[in-house]
Amino acid sequence: MAQSLNNILKKLAALEEEFKGHIQSVDSLSALEELRIKFLGRKGVVTEHFKLLGTLSPKERPKLGEDLNRFKGKIQDALEQVKGTLKSKGGEDGYIDLTPPGTYQQIGFKNPLIQVLDEVKEIFTSMGFGIETGPEVETEYYNFEALNVPADHPARDLQDTFYLPGGYLLRTHTSPVQIRTMEKRTPPIRIIAPGRCFRNDTPDATHSPIFHQVEGLVVDKGISFAHLKGTLLAFARKLFGENMRVRFRPSFYPFTEPSADYDFSCVFCNGNGCRVCKNTGWLEISGSGMVDPAVFGYVGYDYETYTGFAWGMGVERIAMMKYKIDDIRHFYDNDLRFLNQF
Repeated sequence: MAQSLNNILKKLAALEEEFKGHIQSVDSLSALEELRIKFLGRKGVVTEHFKLLGTLSPKERPKLGEDLNRFKGKIQDALEQVKGTLKSKGGEDGYIDLTPPGTYQQIGFKNPLIQVLDEVKEIFTSMGFGIETGPEVETEYYNFEALNVPADHPARDLQDTFYLPGGYLLRTHTSPVQIRTMEKRTPPIRIIAPGRCFRNDTPDATHSPIFHQVEGLVVDKGISFAHLKGTLLAFARKLFGENMRVRFRPSFYPFTEPSADYDFSCVFCNGNGCRVCKNTGWLEISGSGMVDPAVFGYVGYDYETYTGFAWGMGVERIAMMKYKIDDIRHFYDNDLRFLNQF
């Protein structure tokens, strides 16, 4: 038996009041979903009332369709609003379960290698040095030739250098930064060049194909080897304490003349001799020397007017000494048992 439009509209008004009562008492997402299915599901009350449109005359249908769409829109808006409120309270059913333990958010820390690098930079900047950086992908000119490294020098051998297509390579030291700095600046110059370097080494306790280096350069009038010794001694004592000693040994590098390797007194035995320093009391750090006049020729400096000194140091080696770490690979393993100690 067909229903009149007035009767349908009265039932629709009653359903609207019923929905208002239900939505106010919903206290969980599951109850909200049940309410949605009851009113908007495939067999819900709103869907069933849309089927009644076919029983009305063409003049009555627009009125019922308008009221049904309005009612459906109100239901959808109310459901979304309550859903957002329940989710903001937390929990699947709208409540926060206070019994489970909280999730611990671990705070990250700087890798000890970066901590030491920052300390090295801070010491040298406090001594008046600026910081310069350069590209990690270099040309043979900046990595070798401008540093007075001839084409037949062993450092150019494939077993040491990662060569790239197009005449490029991964820099084997940060010395190219010194050349780039001297090309664009005139003396006096006092800079350090920290950064990553790459060499084709087999990883072991003391070697890594990727490592960090800090190189230094000073160029001015009247610079002597004594200034180099004083600079490195002051650095060593700021980093390791006033008892630290530094010694220099004659050596050879194509870009310095005279050249010297320098050592720090062993931090493990205070210079008395132990297994780590092979009972010598000294630990080798790196190389240094007075800038070779041939290098000044590549950057257009007058070597009769200016002199300078340069040195390098591996940050990994300094960090291993400072923290008494016996394996360089610990810095790169990302083992929290190691990193959490710092």
